[in-house]
Amino acid sequence: MNIETVEKTDHLQLLAIWEASVRATHDFLAEDDLNELKPLILEQYFDAVDLTCAKNGNGEILGFCGVHDGNIEMLFISPDVRGKGIGALLAAHAIKDQGATKVDVNEQNEQALGFYQHIGFTVTGRSPIDGQGKPYPLLHMAL
Repeated sequence: MNIETVEKTDHLQLLAIWEASVRATHDFLAEDDLNELKPLILEQYFDAVDLTCAKNGNGEILGFCGVHDGNIEMLFISPDVRGKGIGALLAAHAIKDQGATKVDVNEQNEQALGFYQHIGFTVTGRSPIDGQGKPYPLLHMAL
């Protein structure tokens, strides 16, 4: 497994991983919310973070992570390879090489909450709405 910098030409592939991952883990999101987020992620959010990806030996992207100002802003893994250490590898890289010490997690995403707690993050606060002002509470976590 290699951690590499994401190229702009990879963004559509990342969006497909994002959507598949969100559909597998964010069952609380309404379809309209998901469809509203897709163009924002592709046209704004990817460019706003330092993106890295995990590639297998065949060069296939299996997951990605975006960091900005010490915050893990996005960490998504292809559903068919979840639980194989790719998220932990990307998170470790974000912490060690990109200076990440914080992350916000949707409160309803218990799998993500458990994952971040497992790698050393603790809940430091809560917001009743997400970054888009939607009623999806966020848990603020830090190392």
